[in-house]
Amino acid sequence: MTQDEMKQQVAEAALEYVQAGTIIGVGTGSTANMFIDALASKKDDILGAVASSEVTATRLAGHGIPVLELNDALTQVDSLSVYIDGADEFDPGRNLTKGGGGALTREKIVAAASDQFICIVDQSKQVDYLGAYPLPIEVIPMAEELVSGVAIELGGRPVVRTGFTTDNGNIIIDVHDLKITDALAVEDRLNKVPGVVTNGVFAHQGAHVVLMATPDGVQVL
Repeated sequence: MTQDEMKQQVAEAALEYVQAGTIIGVGTGSTANMFIDALASKKDDILGAVASSEVTATRLAGHGIPVLELNDALTQVDSLSVYIDGADEFDPGRNLTKGGGGALTREKIVAAASDQFICIVDQSKQVDYLGAYPLPIEVIPMAEELVSGVAIELGGRPVVRTGFTTDNGNIIIDVHDLKITDALAVEDRLNKVPGVVTNGVFAHQGAHVVLMATPDGVQVL
């Protein structure tokens, strides 16, 4: 089974967590795209979806799925029923790193507004500890050097993502070579630096359930 076939399998498995008559949150990335394509079969069952990026909003709308701004959605419901998204990696505590596509801030906001976060991945994303994948940080441009200095203090190697601007108009610093054994502490430390919008450690907004595709089927973690 190819990686794309595993992604397709886990995207379809996530449909079980979509509750009729609710508004859901949808993430960004290749696995999330496959989930959106699968969601088209249930578009008449839900009230709509909140997208974590402009790219996701366009794909949802292309399938005729109503796209709502989060503020508008929360005037209709107390919270989104579920947020479904992929991850760059996840550890045994279901802490994640996300932001390879640069949508980490909106992803974290939508996750925080949801009752449940279902993370959909293939088995290549499973790690003993976070940090194998570069950690993205969304940063207001004038704070680039300040944030980079803190990343170096933490043992990382910061690299500004060239030619990339987030949907919020900011830059991304990708921090390589980190070994993240205390995900909550790293998330909190980086978020305290002035100029950081947020970082790609999802520990406070970690996954409630990880659906992991393997050649032998989807595992529920």
